[in-house]
Amino acid sequence: MRDMNNALQRPLADASSVLARLRSLFDAGVQVLARHCLENGRLSARRLDEVQVASFEMAWAGAELLAAETAIAALTPASDPLDAQLALVFTVDAVVSLLDRLDAMLAETGEDPAAVDALRAAPEWRALRRAAGGAEALQAAGRGVIEAQGLVGDIALDEAHALAQDAFRRFAAEVVAPQAEAIHRHDLTVPESLLQPMREMGVFGLAIPERFGGSAPDDREDTLLMVVVTEALSEGSLAAAGSLITRPEILTRALIAGGTDGQKAHWLPRLAAGEPLCAIAMTEPDCGSDLAACQLKGTRVDGGWLLNGAKTWCTFAGKAGVLMVVARTDPDRSLGHKGLSVLLADKPSVDTHQFEVKQDGGGTLTGRAIPTIGYRGMHSFDLSFQDYFVPDAHVVGGEAGLGKGFYYTLAGMVGGRMQTSARACGVMRAALRAAVRYSQDRQVFGAPLADFALTQAKLARMGARLAACRRLAYTVAGIVDGGHGRMEASLVKLLACRSAELVTREALQLHGGMGYAEETPVSRYFVDARVLSIFEGAEETLALKVVARSLMERALGIAPAGA
Repeated sequence: MRDMNNALQRPLADASSVLARLRSLFDAGVQVLARHCLENGRLSARRLDEVQVASFEMAWAGAELLAAETAIAALTPASDPLDAQLALVFTVDAVVSLLDRLDAMLAETGEDPAAVDALRAAPEWRALRRAAGGAEALQAAGRGVIEAQGLVGDIALDEAHALAQDAFRRFAAEVVAPQAEAIHRHDLTVPESLLQPMREMGVFGLAIPERFGGSAPDDREDTLLMVVVTEALSEGSLAAAGSLITRPEILTRALIAGGTDGQKAHWLPRLAAGEPLCAIAMTEPDCGSDLAACQLKGTRVDGGWLLNGAKTWCTFAGKAGVLMVVARTDPDRSLGHKGLSVLLADKPSVDTHQFEVKQDGGGTLTGRAIPTIGYRGMHSFDLSFQDYFVPDAHVVGGEAGLGKGFYYTLAGMVGGRMQTSARACGVMRAALRAAVRYSQDRQVFGAPLADFALTQAKLARMGARLAACRRLAYTVAGIVDGGHGRMEASLVKLLACRSAELVTREALQLHGGMGYAEETPVSRYFVDARVLSIFEGAEETLALKVVARSLMERALGIAPAGA
């Protein structure tokens, strides 16, 4: 091991040098683009829209750079040589991408790309690319991934988190995975044979403080536990297990941020027990990710509110017993996001793909599951509310909560994005392990597929991407627990979700024709992974409205919008 580490010392030093130069170039590029968007001392929405292409590249560059820096910084003399190899493989691929993205950023503002060109020609970059990105290095890393059976990117955990990881990985392998194929292929609703054991394991109370019956500490958050459990469950099935935690997480955060004492005491213990299950009704047919533009109307009546309008992509709305509905409770539409409130709408839980609820007073709620290529089991619904009554007691925050629904909803978005990153890591881990197994078993031209150079290179890049995303997700979880990390959570979501598409695509490709067969789990990993870049903030909206804007505000030293 000492000899291996000595062989890697020079590439690691080159990687640190190249990344430091890239960080300087990136920060300067952000400064230039930010100044270009200034108007009267603030970032101009009009000017930001004019540079969307460059801003999108900037957001991705920020994600790739932070992931590479985090991967290299985590290495120590005691690190496993394979961890170092994979960190270097990822860094080389990230730098190749980053140089092109920096060019795009500079071209938008007419800046001289000489500094980027100089880095392309820098001896340390040339040496790093040969040493860690060449065929010999990729094959060696790929053989390491095969020897490890795809179990790469391990991160040291304390005893409590390690025990949770082990327990949920066993549950995912022994209980979730055997049911996952039938749920996907027959488009079933997640059955009680999965839900009840997860209730008993406390899955739905991970974000809920212990004093309310959950498992989170009373005095702080434990995002790391959420990441550990979500990743483990997602390895068994994204739709049938890994995504079940997100909805109670978002509603829990909203209640903690703005709920009255009575609402917390009533709802949080029930949510922790998984009775009722919940769903989040935010997205509307004409609004997409623009939550501030939602139009579902809440009209005040004696004792409560009548909801009228439509929601879409409301995941798990059928099985849920309560819907967290973001509604416009102030008729003045010019208020934008300040006219929104969060209301909790009760409904019966059903297993069917469509439902209709009729209230005694005449209100109705209808739902229809949207057929999808993947992510089956929880089902996303179109919803229609017609004079659907919600009592005053179910307005989050009560009278004081009116108009604050946008902020209460955002309180859960950081956790939701961290969970989505963990989901992506779980799917990648499952896909990589499947690809390794198949490549060893499959004979092609008289030899195992795993013996071919290109297979080894593919597996190296897949393993490197998984390891980098895992490291970044676990690191950002700690930042979030410190009360920060809104942008970093968005960065890791961007990277991990797109990476899940790439890794599952390559895993399917390595399976050849069998990868395209529904009977092969890797086909499910592929179609499931595709949704990750869309929900919890579509990557375009996340890159432009959260990441790019936050990077510019930091560069200029100005307070975030709405602060």
